[in-house]
Amino acid sequence: MKVFKIAILVAASILVSCKESDKKIAKKKKPNFLFVLVDDQSPFDLKTYDPNSILETPTISKLAQEGIVVEQARHMGSMNGAVCTPSRHMIMSGRSLWHLPPSALFQKQIDPHEIDTQTIGAVFNEAGYKTMRTCKKGNSYPGANKQFTVVKDATKRGGTEESGSAWHAKQVLEYLGDREEAKEADPFFIYFGFSHPHDTRNGTPELLAKYGATNHKDKNSLPPANEKQPVLQDNYLNKHPFHHGHPNLRDEERVSGVWKNRDEQSIRNELGREYACSENIDIQLGKVLAKLEAMGELDNTYIIYTSDHGMSIGRHGLMGKQNLYEHTWRVPFIIKGPGISAGKRVKGNIYLLDVLPTLCDLAGIKAPDAVDGKSFNPVLKGEKEVVRDVMYGVYAGGTKPGMRTVKKGDWKLIKYDVLDGAVRETQLFNLAKNPNEYLPEHNKAGEMETDLAENPKYADKLAEMEALLLEQMVENNDPYRLWDQKK
Repeated sequence: MKVFKIAILVAASILVSCKESDKKIAKKKKPNFLFVLVDDQSPFDLKTYDPNSILETPTISKLAQEGIVVEQARHMGSMNGAVCTPSRHMIMSGRSLWHLPPSALFQKQIDPHEIDTQTIGAVFNEAGYKTMRTCKKGNSYPGANKQFTVVKDATKRGGTEESGSAWHAKQVLEYLGDREEAKEADPFFIYFGFSHPHDTRNGTPELLAKYGATNHKDKNSLPPANEKQPVLQDNYLNKHPFHHGHPNLRDEERVSGVWKNRDEQSIRNELGREYACSENIDIQLGKVLAKLEAMGELDNTYIIYTSDHGMSIGRHGLMGKQNLYEHTWRVPFIIKGPGISAGKRVKGNIYLLDVLPTLCDLAGIKAPDAVDGKSFNPVLKGEKEVVRDVMYGVYAGGTKPGMRTVKKGDWKLIKYDVLDGAVRETQLFNLAKNPNEYLPEHNKAGEMETDLAENPKYADKLAEMEALLLEQMVENNDPYRLWDQKK
C-alpha cells in the first residue's frame, strides 16, 4: 500500500512537471506576423482617421478597436515619380530614402545588392520563420521580394475574383491551408500585399453600385453623377494654385476615368471607385483573419495594416501621390497582436522605414546592422509618445530639386523648387488649427486656416522651420539644396 501511494505521488509529480514544461513551451512560442500593405490609400479614406467617411471597412475598424492606431505615420518620400518604389524599399530594408540601393531610383534591379539579404524575408527566414508573400508585380524591391520562401506575386486591379483583390487573399488562404495540412509548427511571416486601391480602380460591380461609381472610359464625356458617391473632401480644389513641378506626370494626366479633369463629377466618381476597391480589400482581409482564427493562430499573430503612401484624388486639386500634403505624406497604420493594448491611439511619429526594426523587436530578433529606422515598440508599450520629434519628407521625382517638408509639433513647412526656378513657393501650416492644410483658394474664415508663410506675424516661426528643414536635409544626406538655402 505504501509503495502504491509513493507511485501515485511520483506520477502526480511527473504530471505537474510535464504541465509546467508545456506552459514554458507555450510561453516561448514565437509570434506570427501578417503584414498587410495596400497600394495608394490615404488614411483619411478610413473611418478610423475620418469619422465622416462613408467608406465601410468593418474588418479594419475592428482591428483599430482591438489594437493600436498610430496617428502620425509617414513615408519619408521619393526621388522618382513611382513613389511606391522607394517606399517599398524602405519598408523592406529599414533604410532611409537617400541610403537606398540604386533599384529604388531606377525602378529595376539587375545585380544583387549587399543589403538584399538584410531585408524582411531574409531576416525572418534566418530566425526560423516560414515566409510567404503575395503582392503586385513591379515598382518594388526585387532583391528583397525574392528572399521570401513562397512568392505569389501578380498585379490584380480588376473587378472579379480572379482579376482583383480576392486573388491575393486566395494565395494567403491556400498557403495557410497547406500549413494546416502539413501540421507546420514553425511560426510564419506573411507579407499580404494588394494591388488596389491604386488605379485602375476597377471595383466589383456590386461595390461600384454601392458607392454610385462607374468604370468611366470615355475621355470626351463626364461620368454620371450619383447621390451615392462620396462627397468632395473639405480640401478639394478644382486646380492646384501652381504647377506641381512634374511635367506630363502620369498620375496627374493619364489616370483612366479622370485624366486632367478635376470637376466634381469626375472626382466623386473616382472616389467611389476608390472606396469600392478599399471595401473589397477589407472583405478579403476578413477572410484571412477568419482562417487564422479557425486555425487557432489569430491570438498569437501580429496584424499590421498600412499603405505604401497616401493619395490625393481631388484634395488640393491634385490626383496622385507626388506631393507632401498630409493626405499623401501620411499613411494609415494599425497594429494588433500579443501584448498590444486594445483601443489605443498613439502619436508615434514613425516612418515606414521603422517597420523592419519594430517587427524584429516584437519577434525577439536582432535587427540588421544596415537598418536606419528605429523600433517604435516603446511607443506601443506606452513608454514613449514618439520615436522622434521632427519628421522630414521629400518629393524629388519631377524637376529638381523638387519639394521638401518638415514637421515639428503643430507646425509644418513645405517648399517647392521646380521647373528650373519657375516655381519657388513656401507654405507654412499650423496643423492644430488647419489640419486640412487649407490654402487661400479654399476661402476659409479663420486667420490660421490658410498658408501662413506670407503672414508677418509668423515670420519667426517661418525662420525656425526653414532652419529645421535644412538641418534635416543635412542629417538625412539629402543631395540637393533649395534656392534659398546655404549650399
